[in-house]
Amino acid sequence: MISGFSIPVLAVGIFAYAFYQFIYYPLWASPLSKIPGPRLFAISKWRLALEDWRGKRTLVIRDLHAQYGPVVRTGPSEVSFASLSALRTIYGAGSGFERTSFYRMFDVYGHQNLFTYASVRDHAQRKKLLAHAYAKSTVLRADGLANDLIARNVRSYLDILDSENRDHSGSEHDIFESLHWFSLDTITGFLYGYSHGGTNALRGNKEDQRMLTDILDPARRKLSWVTVHIGKRYVQWLYSRTGLTERIVMALGLLPMTKPATYTAIRAHALQSYKQFETDTERADGSAAGSGHGKAALDWSTDLSILGVLHNQRLRSLADLKGKDSKTIVQGLGLASELADHFLAGIDTTSDASMFAIWALSRPENAAYQQRLVKEVTETIDAIPEALDSHGNPTSEASDRLPFLDAVLRETLRLYAPLPASEPRTMPNKDVMVDGFQIPAGTVVSMDPYTLHRNQDVFPQPLVFRPERWLGESPALGDPVEMKRWFWAFSSGARMCIGMHLAMAEMTMLLSAIYRTYDTRLNKKQGDASPGITSRFEVFSDDTSPRVLDHQCWIDFQRR
Repeated sequence: MISGFSIPVLAVGIFAYAFYQFIYYPLWASPLSKIPGPRLFAISKWRLALEDWRGKRTLVIRDLHAQYGPVVRTGPSEVSFASLSALRTIYGAGSGFERTSFYRMFDVYGHQNLFTYASVRDHAQRKKLLAHAYAKSTVLRADGLANDLIARNVRSYLDILDSENRDHSGSEHDIFESLHWFSLDTITGFLYGYSHGGTNALRGNKEDQRMLTDILDPARRKLSWVTVHIGKRYVQWLYSRTGLTERIVMALGLLPMTKPATYTAIRAHALQSYKQFETDTERADGSAAGSGHGKAALDWSTDLSILGVLHNQRLRSLADLKGKDSKTIVQGLGLASELADHFLAGIDTTSDASMFAIWALSRPENAAYQQRLVKEVTETIDAIPEALDSHGNPTSEASDRLPFLDAVLRETLRLYAPLPASEPRTMPNKDVMVDGFQIPAGTVVSMDPYTLHRNQDVFPQPLVFRPERWLGESPALGDPVEMKRWFWAFSSGARMCIGMHLAMAEMTMLLSAIYRTYDTRLNKKQGDASPGITSRFEVFSDDTSPRVLDHQCWIDFQRR
């Protein structure tokens, strides 16, 4: 029994402990207390979580850097950086920093993949298996799968535009939707091949087009917030409820996003594609064994899809190990998870960047840039022997030789990076010095492209679309060499986006083909509004536009 005297003593003790733990330690005793930043952010992780809920996290972090400098404390155990030295220290090759538990929300089928591996060793082993398939030389190969896929999809995209411009009177077109079809058909074909999961959204397949419905639902932002800040297990529990429990969950409005949740259709398609491949492989091997022949009926050695590449590596590894298993062999649901992750990563990113490039070129104030691009595409392509593919559009190699187009895309990715938010890292087992501050082991550190790309000392007129800055045509617009050091649209170091060359090939081939044939301008539905895209919890758009059209971009195409 607690005496009357001990109750106030206990209360004082609890208060003292809480004061030390949540006020005194983070503000005065923590090694991070020397780092500038708002005190409310320093004492509670929920202050930044509130900005996540509001969809303002990245903008707020940019403003904090503008106020406090290149190092800002954004949580009790979280620090944001915005300097080139920190970029090298945290994200450079061999830094030792690992991805945080945040990335585990992107596990698929209960398995980790290249994107979610925390340790440097696990990530390096997996990347080694995939690097050659994503290399620029592989992507641009004239007889390669990527080149053939993109050329085929560019032709299908132009077919859509041509069908709407039969009388040359022009047409209005929502490129947000059609560019998602383009990136969907390209990434599925690249991952699974034409016969084991490649989609045909551009060619009118309604089921393939509907696959994108759940990722375009704005409610996915709320689902992401709950997954990160409440917990992945809680979300999994909510969505696994059936019967009476499900009805109660629905009645109480506890689901962050109505079923199907984000990526449901995509993950189902990815799993079915993998299973069909495995079934065909087993059937082929069984047929070969039954016929007495030593070679399988289906020869996967010429399959250039990522699925084919990983399958061939699996066969070689198992043969070398004489049937013994190894962590270096990707198989089963681990293989399916890897492919599904690439699937998810290859849709929004490429389509959103392509959309912003076309939107920016279509703005009245950028008409001169569009004319310059049209001139470059037509004159350069005409001067290159064998510059056109069998569909009559610029090849990947020819499109890669257009310096102004490259400048347009770099400036697009600077202003409208498809993944502009923080990329968290941690040093799990030791303290480290970053920009002169001691960062204790386990502290979450991060940087974001949005803030880096708006550093006015590196990018003068940072909010203005000026592609010529990348060509060094005006010293007043910055030094191209220095700007490239700060350019972070694809991350850097060992964790740099493995699909970078595929994405660039998609964008250069599509834009060179469009502007070789069409002029574009903003449709009246778009008016002065910027298109808006979803990234995690936030909507990103052009900083200078007075309005935003979420998940829409209306463009008029006029055939020349």
